[in-house]
Amino acid sequence: MAQVLEFKLPDLGEGLTEAEIVRWLVQVGDVVAVDQPVVEVETAKAMVEVPCPYGGVVTARFGEEGTELPVGAPLITVAVGAPASGGAAAPTEGSGNVLVGYGTSEAPARRRRVRPVQPPPTAPATTAAPAVPADVPAAVPADVPAAVAHKAADSPVPVISPLVRRLARENGLDLRQLAGSGPEGLILRGDVEHALRAAAAPQPAPQPAPVSPATPTPAAAPAPGGSAPAASAHRLPLKGVRGAVADKLSRSRREIPDATCWVDADATELMRARAAMNAAGGSKISLLALLARICTAALARFPELNSSVDVAAREVVRFDHVHLGFAAQTERGLVVPVVRDAHGLDAEGLNAEFARLTEAARDGHLTPGELTGGTFTLNNYGVFGVDGSTPIINHPEAAMLGVGRIVPKPWVHENELAVRQVVQLSLTFDHRVCDGGTAGGFLRYVADCVEQPAVLLRTL
Repeated sequence: MAQVLEFKLPDLGEGLTEAEIVRWLVQVGDVVAVDQPVVEVETAKAMVEVPCPYGGVVTARFGEEGTELPVGAPLITVAVGAPASGGAAAPTEGSGNVLVGYGTSEAPARRRRVRPVQPPPTAPATTAAPAVPADVPAAVPADVPAAVAHKAADSPVPVISPLVRRLARENGLDLRQLAGSGPEGLILRGDVEHALRAAAAPQPAPQPAPVSPATPTPAAAPAPGGSAPAASAHRLPLKGVRGAVADKLSRSRREIPDATCWVDADATELMRARAAMNAAGGSKISLLALLARICTAALARFPELNSSVDVAAREVVRFDHVHLGFAAQTERGLVVPVVRDAHGLDAEGLNAEFARLTEAARDGHLTPGELTGGTFTLNNYGVFGVDGSTPIINHPEAAMLGVGRIVPKPWVHENELAVRQVVQLSLTFDHRVCDGGTAGGFLRYVADCVEQPAVLLRTL
């Protein structure tokens, strides 16, 4: 006999208490294997898949896409030990593995649909009907078009990516009213943007009815108080990644007495060194990897900036390791992936980690562990075409190095005016962990390495 088990949203770790349902990966009636992902959720730190520790038949789902659920809320119910369509019994034991984004190494079994037997029609009961899970679709009115009715019955609506679903949700657009232009009616980003533009376009004003010249036209009544109607405004919720960034930046501004110093540096020799490295063969070394190697060398000389302040204990916590964060802009917002033990990596190792984490950030597959624990942040805002910035420190770290764009500028080189590749470097630091002399020494060393990369030979 089948036993129905309830799988709840597990503890996500890293202080996360809730998650938003982005996409269901199973439907009611599907047969799932142990540790098979059943739902994709978005937390304040990452978008991850949640594996179910039970194997059996899905009997109910709780929560529509876009719903926020607290940790411990029911996700699905699974009938374990229930016979599948082929007659074989489903696994009855769970793996106990409920960590977000993790499962067994075995590939999940192919999902199979179990079609429930329709009961014979009965007379309507006089008592209220029992509550049903959010997965059960409501009846569709007769005047709804067939394509829309199909979408209403087969939730969720097929879209090309979760980002498209999020774009529609944040703008109040019902995806069930759209006809997708992709294969088999798949809704593309262009479909959503077209619908939003159409909704925002001004509607033509109705033409007044013709009046006879002998008929006087009444004057329009003035608005109460003589004021024009208020302009419309859009309200966007601060949640998910955007909300987490807002909370962290606000806390940084409240708690950290920061200061910023900056310097212009001639990066011509650094660019030549990078070109020589890449011409020698092997993987191409990015400029970010070279700057990160310079940062780790500078932090070894000025460890005060690789620290954090324990406010409760009134202590400065100085770290022996460098977990280097780097700011990355994605479609979901600003995230800061962390390269673990960056001080032990050379330029090639740093380059490989930057590439891996950047790809995961763009796909929305960074784990909470890859987004936390940084001790120092490198912010290359030059990719946005700006020269300088005074960034907000990534709390609870103590400093952040900013790098502007590298552009040709007139520069005095060897006592002569020349055109050189110039970059502006800025260091925002927590004034509680060090004074201006230490911060200035760190920044000057970084600039020296940029201008003369051979300076790094002392630490290689």
